[in-house]
Amino acid sequence: MTTTTEQLSATTLLRFATAGSVDDGKSTLVGRLLHDSKSVLEDQLEAVERVSADRGQDAPDLALLTDGLRAEREQGITIDVAYRYFATARRRFILADTPGHVQYTRNMVTGASTADLAVVLVDARNGMVEQTRRHTAVAALLRVPHVVLAVNKMDLVGYKECVFAEIAEEFTSYAATLGIKNVVAIPLSALAGDNVVEPSATMDWYGGRTLLEHLETVPVGSDPREEPARFPVQYVIRPQTADHPDYRGYAGQIASGVLRVGDAVTILPSGHTTAVAGIDALGTQTDVAWAPQSVTVRLTEDIDVSRGDLIAATGTAGAPTTDIEASVCHLNERPLHVGAKVLLKHTTRTVRALVKDISYRIDISTLERRPGAEGLQVNDIGHVVLRTAEPLALDPYADNRRTGSFLLIDPADGTTLAAGMAGEPFGTARPTAAEINEEDWL
Repeated sequence: MTTTTEQLSATTLLRFATAGSVDDGKSTLVGRLLHDSKSVLEDQLEAVERVSADRGQDAPDLALLTDGLRAEREQGITIDVAYRYFATARRRFILADTPGHVQYTRNMVTGASTADLAVVLVDARNGMVEQTRRHTAVAALLRVPHVVLAVNKMDLVGYKECVFAEIAEEFTSYAATLGIKNVVAIPLSALAGDNVVEPSATMDWYGGRTLLEHLETVPVGSDPREEPARFPVQYVIRPQTADHPDYRGYAGQIASGVLRVGDAVTILPSGHTTAVAGIDALGTQTDVAWAPQSVTVRLTEDIDVSRGDLIAATGTAGAPTTDIEASVCHLNERPLHVGAKVLLKHTTRTVRALVKDISYRIDISTLERRPGAEGLQVNDIGHVVLRTAEPLALDPYADNRRTGSFLLIDPADGTTLAAGMAGEPFGTARPTAAEINEEDWL
């Protein structure tokens, strides 16, 4: 007889984020999803019922299951990203309930950066609004593989099919302009529970899956065999004991692809070529490993490899460079200006860098490019040109979300300034180089 742990370990994991405008019902939807899928502990439900009764509400306010901050409960809004972990018999889930307010766009970027799927809510009474376009654009920028349009509050428009069809058509057309191809539209009522976990008895014109059914069955991840191997070195293991006098291994997590014993690999940024001599996983030797396993890799040659180096399948990576063009989302209250000295963290490597140019910032509602001379403010998304002190081996973010992303860090206090994505998701930029004295920093 299998245990619960064994059953869960055999299921796949889906990371998904919810987004939507204020009062579209995100927190209620998440609460309904957790409640109806039997993923709420009894004491949690009792606490929600108690708070709801104190407010004079007849039924439990399921939004309170995710709006955990006191300010969120007082204002009735979501401020921070609320993570919830739950599971069904078919799949495990990590849910990020992200805020709807424009001033918390950076929180959505945080929640959706690792998501396999984004659920974008729309109030059936209002249709697509500015925040709907904003959140859809962010999902496109972050290359979230799957997008669900949840048309909520269908009970307030009489469950009319024509209302749902009109919103779905408008959203799908807009998403297509951003390069989003996988859109699934679902009509639902989070308050009443229609099409969240159980099929709706009042929308018999809808023949698709419920939201939970879709979350349980949507394809997750990609075939590692179809991706080039990328292995950022996190730690060098040299026990130098009597039993292992010559052991030298490189530990880390495979970012993408498959590594096999005998594979030709290149160490970046040095460019040295060697081969995989052995792979150790959980103390056991193996002939093959794949993303996202954590392993120790041994090489056939004793060459200089240290933390921050990237072991890549030979012939699959571009030349390391010190000039980087990228889209960034600015996350800090302090503006980012041309000439700023920053630290750039890419996988396990951190180097000094300069902001050489801010080519433009993107009006996320219209996708128009605005001049970036005044810098990037908090929540702004723009295109920047960076010069690093040491060469980095970045993949285009569109090709590899792990090795195409990076963080910009304030060297003074270590706070995160911006999240970056190498390449240009919304077209080709034409930056103009800024005249900056680099000698004192790089």
